[in-house]
Amino acid sequence: MTTIADRVREARIAAGLSQTSLAGSAFSPSYISLIEAGHREPTDSALAVLATRLGTTLEYLKHGEDGPNEARTRLEIDYAKLDMTQGDAAGARRRLESLDLEIVSPAVRVEALTTLAHAFEVLGDLESSVAILEPLLADSRARTHHVESAKLANALVASYLEAGDLHRSVEVGERTLDELEAADLSGTDEHLRLASTVLWAYVERGDLLYATHRAAELVRLAESLGTPRGRGSVYWNAALVAEQRRDYELAQRYTERALALLSEGEADRDLPRLRLNYAWLLLRSDPVDPRGALDQIERAAPGLAVLGSELDLSRTDVERSRAHLLLGDIDSAERFAVAALERLGDPPRLETAFAQLSRGDALHARGDVVGAARAYESAADLLGMMSASRQSASAWRDLGDRYAMHGDSAAAAQAYDRALREAGFRPTIPLSTWETWSLT
Repeated sequence: MTTIADRVREARIAAGLSQTSLAGSAFSPSYISLIEAGHREPTDSALAVLATRLGTTLEYLKHGEDGPNEARTRLEIDYAKLDMTQGDAAGARRRLESLDLEIVSPAVRVEALTTLAHAFEVLGDLESSVAILEPLLADSRARTHHVESAKLANALVASYLEAGDLHRSVEVGERTLDELEAADLSGTDEHLRLASTVLWAYVERGDLLYATHRAAELVRLAESLGTPRGRGSVYWNAALVAEQRRDYELAQRYTERALALLSEGEADRDLPRLRLNYAWLLLRSDPVDPRGALDQIERAAPGLAVLGSELDLSRTDVERSRAHLLLGDIDSAERFAVAALERLGDPPRLETAFAQLSRGDALHARGDVVGAARAYESAADLLGMMSASRQSASAWRDLGDRYAMHGDSAAAAQAYDRALREAGFRPTIPLSTWETWSLT
């Protein structure tokens, strides 16, 4: 158990203060030294002054985590986390928003706010999540709490990625990685996990060549220094880079390695999301393995139901739809595609376009050519609203394949052209000429 002396010393070091700086004009440096050595018991009034300078509370310096405010707040945070595991992110948000965080230590305050940001992310309110994480990260950097900064930056990079702000995502991640490396923290779990998340931001931004180079570096670093969890994160994101290069065999090997490593730790969102990604791979490898994909999806589903966001669940339904269609179960394929659309609601999202493609495929397999065409048109309308990215380029290409399958060469040419443009390629001949060639 820690003592007042331990807590004063730890808080002073965390705040980056010398004994002289902490003493200021109110105390002598020798008095601070005596307190930290356990030779002097400070009064409550002295602790109140020290707490203000250390950015903590009198209660924490006096009682540590056993203080009534600290204990009560930690209990509420634990209940909020339990709400999250039971799928009640809204309840977790309400519980956390009712807390008075001015009466607890900085560590408890950061934990409460980080959990609240996670609740907002699960609820799809990325703006509120970012609004919490940005000042937390700035404060953590100011206090040079590198490990805490890495965790906050990882959550913030993920939120910006989800929101599509790739420039800010890379900026936040790279700055924090530089600080970790300067503090000789390369190869730690926090460093590897953040580097892996930033890696995906580069992929999304279209910097695939650099991402491939960075992935190889991270794999080497993880194998020499990383724990199973850190290595698992690296292999997962290296698999995502391989996917983008359409090297599905390598992506599958990396994903299997990541699954083996991450399965050793405590359950969180990483493992079910990784299983969903593995299912995606199995549905696109040669040969496809829809039964294996459904097995991975069913193993991921319980975790995603309580820890995942609505986007995670909609992606799960889309992959279920694809797997069932490959198995010839048209009714289930259509049902899961519709379920994904219902989850996503009205806001235009890239995921909604993929769900419409799946619904169109099911309708086409049923022989409803008109219904399939309408679903594909809906996907095209949604894609027209999206900002350019590798994901939207992939969706345009998928749509072009559908139009080509239906014999609509002009629409297929336009979709393929849009895919190339969003991937960063510009046509060298007029599209009208391409359409003419396609029709002859």
